[in-house]
Amino acid sequence: MTEYGHDEILELIWTLREENRSTKPRLLECSEEEGPELLLDELAAAGHVEVTGDDLRLTRTGDERARGIIRRHRLAEVLLQNLFDLDPTQTESSACKFEHILTTPVTESVCTFLGHPPVCPHGRPIPRGACCDRIRTEIQPMVTRLSDAALGEIVRIVFITPKSRKRLEKLSSLGIVPGSRLRLLQRNPSYVLQIGETTVAVDRDITDEIYVKRT
Repeated sequence: MTEYGHDEILELIWTLREENRSTKPRLLECSEEEGPELLLDELAAAGHVEVTGDDLRLTRTGDERARGIIRRHRLAEVLLQNLFDLDPTQTESSACKFEHILTTPVTESVCTFLGHPPVCPHGRPIPRGACCDRIRTEIQPMVTRLSDAALGEIVRIVFITPKSRKRLEKLSSLGIVPGSRLRLLQRNPSYVLQIGETTVAVDRDITDEIYVKRT
């Protein structure tokens, strides 16, 4: 149980660092673990965390361990929420369990299976793995960019990674949202999409941000 608690503290430090709020008071306030200060002291003694006053910093070994935890958790969220349509509560609780049981080979296979998603359903970046830096042919990705979808095939949007909120709002107004179905009609000179009875033309940079799976 202590090992589990250590992982949860490392995961929280990583998340707070992403938010530029990696301080000891903030960690103690946000942690749901029993005895978080003791867990933090144990991690510091093990060389995973450095505590200077209120400031927290992951050491190299701590960063590597936290990175793996975060990667497993966020990949599990994508798998559970976007592929199995679980609600947010089920997704979060199940992802917390998954992150502690997934081995490295299984994690790499899950990532490849999903098409190497860049972000979790909450929009947080998923740390890249070795599988993301090489072409894998033994498992065909189930989730791909809309740009790579087969012409004429109906696909369902799994998640979108827009570069701006304005773009996301524009896509939403067109009915291009996670869960909706569409068909890619052509690629040149623009990408033409059919959503219901509507067809729209968009540029490649937009279709690259839309991740889909075959229905």
